[in-house]
Amino acid sequence: MSDDHHRPHPCCGISTDPADYFLTRRQFLNRVGLGLGGLSLAGLLDPLDLVAAPAGANSLAPHAPPFPGKARAVIHLFASGAPSHVDTWDPKPMLTRMNNKSIGDDGVAMGSPFKFSAYGRSGLEVSELFAKTAAHADDLAVIRSMHTDIPAHDVATVFMNTGSIRLAKPSLGAWTVYGLGSENQNLPGFISLRSGKLPTGGAANYGAAFLPGIYQGTSVNTLAPNVQQMIQNIRNAYVSKAEQRRQLDFIHSLNELHAQNLQRDAALETRLETYEIAFRMQAEATDVFDLNKEPADVRAAYGNSPQGKQLLIARRLVERGVRFVQVWHDGWDHHQDLEDRITAKAGEIDQPLAALLTDLKQRGLLDSTLVIWGGEFGRKPTKDRNGGENPGRDHNAKAFSTVLAGGGIKGGVVHGATDEFGAAAVKDKVHVHDLHATILQCMGFDHTKLTYRFNGRDFRLTDVAGNVVKPILA
Repeated sequence: MSDDHHRPHPCCGISTDPADYFLTRRQFLNRVGLGLGGLSLAGLLDPLDLVAAPAGANSLAPHAPPFPGKARAVIHLFASGAPSHVDTWDPKPMLTRMNNKSIGDDGVAMGSPFKFSAYGRSGLEVSELFAKTAAHADDLAVIRSMHTDIPAHDVATVFMNTGSIRLAKPSLGAWTVYGLGSENQNLPGFISLRSGKLPTGGAANYGAAFLPGIYQGTSVNTLAPNVQQMIQNIRNAYVSKAEQRRQLDFIHSLNELHAQNLQRDAALETRLETYEIAFRMQAEATDVFDLNKEPADVRAAYGNSPQGKQLLIARRLVERGVRFVQVWHDGWDHHQDLEDRITAKAGEIDQPLAALLTDLKQRGLLDSTLVIWGGEFGRKPTKDRNGGENPGRDHNAKAFSTVLAGGGIKGGVVHGATDEFGAAAVKDKVHVHDLHATILQCMGFDHTKLTYRFNGRDFRLTDVAGNVVKPILA
């Protein structure tokens, strides 16, 4: 007789094979019946259709893009609240000359109180609000002709991050990690940094929607004083790492048996992958979020501020192979007291952003890291009627600016233009879908071909639109 015949039955409490605990008489008969039918079916199918995905395949394993992309990572700085383009990146001398005068149906003109100057060899004109960042003018591409669909903060913010106004769709970061994986298997491929509350529009801004959950962003509150509070439960005070590893391995073995008896469950697979990342993060995350490990001069360059802290963490993350880092900077909604409030807000990001660009360049990372700064829409060139004696600007979906630098971007260029007052984009207009198509192009993807099948159709980040903005590409 075979050895199997003499193997103790699990009821004796001796067997160490987990499969013995999952195969019942009913399952045995079911397998025999299905097996005989399967032999007949196999002859009718293409053999390639019978090949299953490898067990335990790592969804975050790095993949090569379809064509050589210059950017290997993205740092997306989101100026939440919609910064005024005519006070930052889009100078309008005519608006200044028409200050306090009626400009048709738009209202009373509000000239920018800020001086614009030419910087670098390119002569890129930038507001004094971003004088430090402007020192990198020859690395920057400014799209002055952005426009979007709806000038409402929640909707426009989620639209800028997902390309969708109505349906819940995967975020830009989730699509990026889905397409490229991550170069660090001990950290999430997509991390969203915030200094305090959740962003406008909530978790949809970094969600995965119908993509596997492993691709969604991990939200980290950098305002917390230490890593343990930034990332809740990063350490297990009750179970050793060796015991955690043993438990995870056992869970994986049970899942494999479950998958053999039934079909694989996507939600369960995602949860197990997140367990793995959480386990491996215990050492890596504690290190990467500890800014005390940076030299004092580097910390001083970024500045001792929430935004300085966030951008330094962002650099440390991409340096360690994290694919997409989102950095939230709220407070740009200036209906009143524009001059004082935008001065303070720009002051929070100008030095850290300049330091980030300098740091990336010195470390040889700027050419492979795409840096993006911008908000969800722009501002009108007129005084907000509700602004009182010290007015600001109202919402404007027809015009705003987005700034890009680094991987795949041609520096020292301006693309597109708004009208003489900055009220609407009129030349080489760039829609949100066009911006997304361009970002994916920098990463090595044709935006029309990076798709995921869901509910019977192929979805993509750019829906059924989008054109790459080729003039800003290196």
